[in-house]
Amino acid sequence: MQARQVQQFFVRYKIAALLLALVVIWIFFHIGTDGGYVTPRNMANLLRQMSITGMLACGMVFVIIAGEIDLSVGSLLGLLGGVVAILTVNYNWGTYPAIGAALLLGLAIGAFNGFLVTKARIPSFIVGLGGMLAFRGILLGITHSATIAPVPDDLVAIGQGLVPIELSRILGGLLFLFLVVLTVLRRRRRNKLSLKQLPLWADVLKLVLIGGVIVGFLRMLNDAGGVPVPVLVLLILLGVFSYVATQTVFGRHIYAVGGNMEATRLSGVNVGRVKLAVFALMGLMAAFAGITTTARLNAGSPSSGVNGELDAIAACFIGGTSMRGGLGTVHGALIGALVMASLDNGMSMMDVDTFWQMIVKGTILVLAVWVDVLSGSNRG
Repeated sequence: MQARQVQQFFVRYKIAALLLALVVIWIFFHIGTDGGYVTPRNMANLLRQMSITGMLACGMVFVIIAGEIDLSVGSLLGLLGGVVAILTVNYNWGTYPAIGAALLLGLAIGAFNGFLVTKARIPSFIVGLGGMLAFRGILLGITHSATIAPVPDDLVAIGQGLVPIELSRILGGLLFLFLVVLTVLRRRRRNKLSLKQLPLWADVLKLVLIGGVIVGFLRMLNDAGGVPVPVLVLLILLGVFSYVATQTVFGRHIYAVGGNMEATRLSGVNVGRVKLAVFALMGLMAAFAGITTTARLNAGSPSSGVNGELDAIAACFIGGTSMRGGLGTVHGALIGALVMASLDNGMSMMDVDTFWQMIVKGTILVLAVWVDVLSGSNRG
């Protein structure tokens, strides 16, 4: 009976359980590093690290919800980051034209992947696996297996810069206001459709807790000099993708396609178009992540993005996205990315051997999928 109650807790309160696990991880590493873990400087570094995985996870969560997978995003990240470095260093392009070119290229490559999956009917696993090899090969070819550096200072600022303290406070307030509006819109929509929803006090309590977290993190990051620019970009992406997932017809179609593709097709939804758009968005997120990686490293490296697809997929599953499709949230995937980054950061600070780091991360991924299996059996 006790085991059943534990199962129901993880199934019903996935995000709460995940946040609890994150707090435990931070406490453990804080003790293990003699108080050096939960500090303004390390928290800023931790969030800067997770922002790249978080960008990939924003796109990957839509891909998985739609019932597909994309294994090429790590290599695509490296390729697009390399393109930006080559254009700015070797061809003297301006930073923003180079960024624009990388974003358009990422969107086009993602759409091509979607075309192969939806029109050529090649399984997404194979398309991703082929892309993983091909994009890495192209990157090695165009860089001649050499690091391209240094990139322009205004590009470096995107990866290493800090948001002014006053501006970060204003943006934090706008973020909280956005969450309030999102909650009100959700409650109105569910009330209009006569759907069951949480009591008003529960949503108010949730917003109060989120507001407290925002204030706490802003104070901590401002003590370290300010919010890192990549973290700001990630928060903007979180807002955009959350809005798309919860407030748009396209978002509802993504969930419907992953939940029951045949029924969705019979209801008149163009399933192929939805999946193609999802892969295009994934390519765009790989471009964001590649640009940020190059900016952070001050160089285009032929090894950038190695295992990036695994971290993004793991973040989604840890954050509660179902491997069967049709279920998941953007904020859950980003919390999953934060868990992965916290483990990497903490184990590195404690000088844990690399093989142990891989074992721990692999074990946590398996446990996350096990929780998803429990969730499925519970619904059944």
